[in-house]
Amino acid sequence: MLKSGARIGILGGGQLGRMLAMDAARLGFDVHIFTPEDNSPAARVAAACTVAPYDDLDAVARFAAGVDVVTYEFENVPVETARKAGEHAALRPGVKALEVCQDRVTEKRFVNEAGIETTPWRAVSSADEAEAAIEALGTPAILKTRRMGYDGKGQQVIRKPSDAVAAFEALGGVACILEAFAPFTREVSVVAARSLDGQIEAYPLAENHHEGGILRTSIAPAPGADVLAGEALRIASAILEGLDYVGVLAVELFVLDDGRLWVNEIAPRVHNTGHWTMDACAVSQFEQHIRAIAGWPLGEPSPHSAARMDNLIGDDVARWQALASEPGVCLHLYGKGEAREGRKMGHVNRLSPLS
Repeated sequence: MLKSGARIGILGGGQLGRMLAMDAARLGFDVHIFTPEDNSPAARVAAACTVAPYDDLDAVARFAAGVDVVTYEFENVPVETARKAGEHAALRPGVKALEVCQDRVTEKRFVNEAGIETTPWRAVSSADEAEAAIEALGTPAILKTRRMGYDGKGQQVIRKPSDAVAAFEALGGVACILEAFAPFTREVSVVAARSLDGQIEAYPLAENHHEGGILRTSIAPAPGADVLAGEALRIASAILEGLDYVGVLAVELFVLDDGRLWVNEIAPRVHNTGHWTMDACAVSQFEQHIRAIAGWPLGEPSPHSAARMDNLIGDDVARWQALASEPGVCLHLYGKGEAREGRKMGHVNRLSPLS
């Protein structure tokens, strides 16, 4: 168990790293950020920062040798970078989570082998395989790159079989996965944590609404969350244990007409759909992650309030003054300079009494 004053290393300098660093500091830890970016959001609230490419493994080794535990703020940290860090400090969560979640086909196989349902899917590595997969799954369907891609990037919707080859070529002819459309009524997510000694805690489900592939709003607890909570916890627990995971992860889920839950994606990190916990819970998802990787007991995840989280995307952030003046609004800005289209600049939480 790490004591206050220990050093925590974070691979990644974005807003998730920033919020992790802020909660770590509140618990008395010093945070060292490793990022390729100058003047990153996380670096500006941390005790130290190394700016170097992820493939500079000598720099990674020096960074990790100077901290007590290393974690990562996003799932596309190169596996070799994480592995090198793990040679010099405890790495939590471990490399397996990255190996599974960086490849959508590997992730789907892992989930299905754990006895958890997903939408039907096929691996696609050529134009011919794209056509065969469409013949097997039908349309509409969605073709995604196996690696990278987030917030709607790296995806093509296929609405008729004749579009299959063009969709594959539009994604650069790289290895892909074809997923059948899920007959869902809504999208929810569960944010859960596993401690070093195997304790698991989960926050109530959030209901999520997207625009253009980007999360716009999360409502928590989700309406009817109690009915789904047991199955969501079973799914999250199977994933956490299967990955031998330490820390917080999120599981995005489809809710079907009959109430079944299908896994959409796993995010091996703190997650946008858990930002509501920052103001509606005594222990946020960020503190929970720090507790887990430091070997502390997990905090109580029950909320004291209901919450609606709205992302501030692109020019939305220009409304910061009006939002700061609005009663009951909890405003969180990420310290990013340029408000580009589709870029997450901050979020707001609006609290209300639990029903």
